[in-house]
Amino acid sequence: MICFEPSKAGSYMHRLFKQADSMTRDVIGAAIEVHKDKGPGLLESVYEWCFGKELQLRGYDVQTQESVVIRYKGFKREDPLKFDVLVDSCLLVEIKAVDSVHPIHKAQVLSYMKLLDIPLGLLINFNVERLTERVSRLILPGASSAN
Repeated sequence: MICFEPSKAGSYMHRLFKQADSMTRDVIGAAIEVHKDKGPGLLESVYEWCFGKELQLRGYDVQTQESVVIRYKGFKREDPLKFDVLVDSCLLVEIKAVDSVHPIHKAQVLSYMKLLDIPLGLLINFNVERLTERVSRLILPGASSAN
């Protein structure tokens, strides 16, 4: 189970943004390595597993498919809302294997980022010929600069 305390609103960059930003290139490189090896057309679960292993080989801490704590107006509960891959507790990666990425996919990643208080996310669609054309980088509103 993952339980993060939301950051306090203010005029400062998110405490994890620089760390997440600095690893983005290497994490995308890990996805490219998996895509080169496996190609398009497989299930998301295959890409997720291979991607997690590639990240571990590169020295990253990887959490997958964990439940989260939902907070609402002083109430909280654990929920089986399952994200794909959380890298070093600061970069969320959502894996897709679909014909096309829709706005709802990006909204899903942003919602997970908000619930987990993660400043940066990647949405990677493995069901393509060239992976680099189907990576979306998403930033939690207000996380990258002072307000």
